[in-house]
Amino acid sequence: MATERSYYEILGVERTADDAAIKRAFRKLAQQWHPDVSSEPAAVERFKEINEAYQVLSDPKRRQIYDMVGRAGLGDMGGGSPFAEGFPGFGDLFDAFFAGMGGSAGGARRGRRPSGSDLRYDLRIPFDEAVRGIEREIEFDALDQCGTCGGSGAALGSTPATCSACGGRGEIRAVRQTMLGQMVNVTQCTRCNGEGRVVGTPCQACRGDGRVQKRKKLRVTIPAGIDEGHQIRLSGEGEAGPRGGPPGNLYVAVHVTPHAVLRRDGTEIFHDLQLSIAQAALGTRARIPTIEGDEDLEIRPGTQPGTEIRLRGRGVPHLRRSGTRGDLHVIVHVNVPTKLSKRQRQLLEELAAESGEGVLSGGIIDRMKDALG
Repeated sequence: MATERSYYEILGVERTADDAAIKRAFRKLAQQWHPDVSSEPAAVERFKEINEAYQVLSDPKRRQIYDMVGRAGLGDMGGGSPFAEGFPGFGDLFDAFFAGMGGSAGGARRGRRPSGSDLRYDLRIPFDEAVRGIEREIEFDALDQCGTCGGSGAALGSTPATCSACGGRGEIRAVRQTMLGQMVNVTQCTRCNGEGRVVGTPCQACRGDGRVQKRKKLRVTIPAGIDEGHQIRLSGEGEAGPRGGPPGNLYVAVHVTPHAVLRRDGTEIFHDLQLSIAQAALGTRARIPTIEGDEDLEIRPGTQPGTEIRLRGRGVPHLRRSGTRGDLHVIVHVNVPTKLSKRQRQLLEELAAESGEGVLSGGIIDRMKDALG
């Protein structure tokens, strides 16, 4: 039978913990396990357990009884779940929680100006540039801060005024009583759209938005080893926020043009090398492509079809392990000729005879003559 955990153990505090420590522990655990936040299957039961512990330990009278005789002494004063009618919303819970601490979760919060939109830029680069890395200049249109009003949205000589409906908070609050105690319902102020400020005299250049369309130029560093579909995030380089709000981000989506004769798998590069029967049997020097340029590669006599020749450290650099690279794999393919000259056939027949191998001699015409006698 499992041992019942103490309320102190559930909150992760000592039995001597003061009210402030208990509240901090509850807030930290509730942020982790509230069903609106956590996707863990056990979140509901875990949050009930955390809240039950907090309800007892935050109440001096119930805590004293619990310390003396445990849960059994609480009776109807503790041990039950306060969520018969469902969970309070995550935001409402913490508004009420901070209000109970003598403040408010949003007591010092002012209206928030909306952020600018994130942008995406599709950049296509050649195979070799993706492997080696490069710096590119990109150019695109985006909403940028208005130079006339400095992004405030207000005409020259005027400033945005504090919203009279919400007092500059950007939100309207309504207090209600629940089984958890006092809960606060927060909604966005409709007059200022949550910004806390209202532009009385709009800027003529941007019509009060604080942004105008501009052509932006940026230099983007493409790291060595980047691959198809990777994105580079440039923080704050997206669209400017309305009326001085924070800018969004720019995401550069990289597309890589395939190489004509090399193919890539992660940090490994592969090349198919075509050899004749004579080259594979006698050996040769073959010209192969690499990221640094074409190079001569020695092929040993007797090389078999499917042989893999690995050139270590000649592949793609690791994005997250500086100074290390993958390998270049040369896969040997032996071409069997489909048409032979008379001399070529003769030489191959002599080779077969020397090796004791049975082959069809002569062409189809010669074999028909032999058959007709």
